[in-house]
Amino acid sequence: MTQHDATNEISFAGLDDDSFDIREYGMEDFLTLGIFWLLALDVFLQFFSRYVLGNSIAWTEEMARYLLVMVGFLGSTMAVRKGSHIAVEFFYRYMPMWLGRLMATVVDLINIAFFSIMAWVTFKLADRTSAMMVSVDIPKSWLYYLVMLGFIMMLVRGIQVAVRHWRTGSHELLNSQE
Repeated sequence: MTQHDATNEISFAGLDDDSFDIREYGMEDFLTLGIFWLLALDVFLQFFSRYVLGNSIAWTEEMARYLLVMVGFLGSTMAVRKGSHIAVEFFYRYMPMWLGRLMATVVDLINIAFFSIMAWVTFKLADRTSAMMVSVDIPKSWLYYLVMLGFIMMLVRGIQVAVRHWRTGSHELLNSQE
């Protein structure tokens, strides 16, 4: 057992190569991070008040739910920008390149249409909602307006991504073909 077997050696080379470039992040990344930390603080406050103090603060559970919705929609904006939403890449591998580009363009147009329609639907829903939140005196319509803002941000990012795809002629779905 004096010999050193190189195949069993674990290499940690490259783990310290984390570099931070602020240009790789968008406004929604920092906004989502801030809301996520508010969510973490809210859940901790709920845990502390319930299990340490023995009396739960009533508004923490409802606020955690709404903050989680906000994180979800803002996180979706990040995914639109990065092109990391779930997609079926299997068929793109077997399509001719021209058909793959055509289908990727159709997907971009469907995304833009979907985000536009959902922004309109959430606007109409928020406009018709007059109920207040249960534990705090904040209108529920504010939550729907924030969801609408998330869809508008996804729409803007979706248009930016589509324009980038059209200009460069590339798409994340087509990378598996090349």
